[in-house]
Amino acid sequence: MLEMMVTKKIGRKSYHINATGTDLHELLTEHEKLSFQDVLACGLCGSDNLTLTSRTAQNKFKYCDVKCLDCRGSVTFGKRQDDDKTYFLRKKEGGKPGELDWQAFNPNATQE
Repeated sequence: MLEMMVTKKIGRKSYHINATGTDLHELLTEHEKLSFQDVLACGLCGSDNLTLTSRTAQNKFKYCDVKCLDCRGSVTFGKRQDDDKTYFLRKKEGGKPGELDWQAFNPNATQE
């Protein structure tokens, strides 16, 4: 069994995640399932006071987010339809390449 530690920087925090595989190909495939970029600051207010969160909507839809603890904005992870174990950070449509789709907190919005 091969093992690799992946470190992701989200704001001030570093998250260490282990990937395992029976051979190099499987190890790298597992590593690529978490190939999203580091998120150093909120795309709305610029704060580095960020955290990873998870939530369930309507008792069936599971989401993971990077959430700003200052302005409460967030960017949601997406999952591939053909592989729901591969995560990516949602990008802004029509935005600059790599620009994340940060959403401002809306207390009146219903959860997806």
